Amino acid sequence: MRTWAEAILPQLCGPSDLAKAFHYMLSRWRALPRVFDDGRIGLDNNPAERALSGVAVGRKNYLFAGTDRGAERAAAFYTLIETAKLNGLDTEAYLRDVLTRIAEYPARRLGDLLPWNWGPFTALDQAA
Repeated sequence: MRTWAEAILPQLCGPSDLAKAFHYMLSRWRALPRVFDDGRIGLDNNPAERALSGVAVGRKNYLFAGTDRGAERAAAFYTLIETAKLNGLDTEAYLRDVLTRIAEYPARRLGDLLPWNWGPFTALDQAA
């Protein structure tokens, strides 16, 4: 495919969208074949872009976080929410449960409350 793309490129109209697409593909050729070697790698980065779209849309609102510390806290919550989504969790249920439990939760077990380890509150947790 690379050989074909390199042969076709000179025949394309200079600044056309198709020529730009070919230049883009060829400039990233080293990484492109990896998607065929490793099925875990997606052909696009749409999930990452979707995760960041909320940040981009609300950028002006973040100017009013109050302080740098407030902005850091907001960033931590956005990260937690997006990670919960990526782990297939109901983010509202997750946050409600974790925020209710965290003050009384043993510090040595806080990792249990991370999105990839979390499970809804059970009677077993009460005994812990």
